Amino acid sequence: MSNIVYKIVEQSAWREAQNLGAYCGSPDDRRDGYIHLSFANQIEGTAARHFRNRTGLVLIAFSMDALGPLLKNEASRDGALFPHLYADLPASAALWEKPMILGADGVPRVLGGID
Repeated sequence: MSNIVYKIVEQSAWREAQNLGAYCGSPDDRRDGYIHLSFANQIEGTAARHFRNRTGLVLIAFSMDALGPLLKNEASRDGALFPHLYADLPASAALWEKPMILGADGVPRVLGGID
């Protein structure tokens, strides 16, 4: 398993987070009490399930080490382990961000992949 986790965020919300220094989460994140993140092999499923037909999104990569001990791998969809951060997501911890575009099926994807 890679040491990188990912977050799909509306570009405008990420710009605000960069100005404030941290991303406080989407309405779903705040409702659940943690920031929902994904491993690389979970990005497409997350995008299809929660972001289909939505534009203006970015994918942001973070090192798990930089997020510290409040990052937990917990069972979620179909019992798969997903990374959950029980804190705000520090904008300074971002390794990179890439815009997402809609595929023909309406699922947002990173042009050229995440590598």
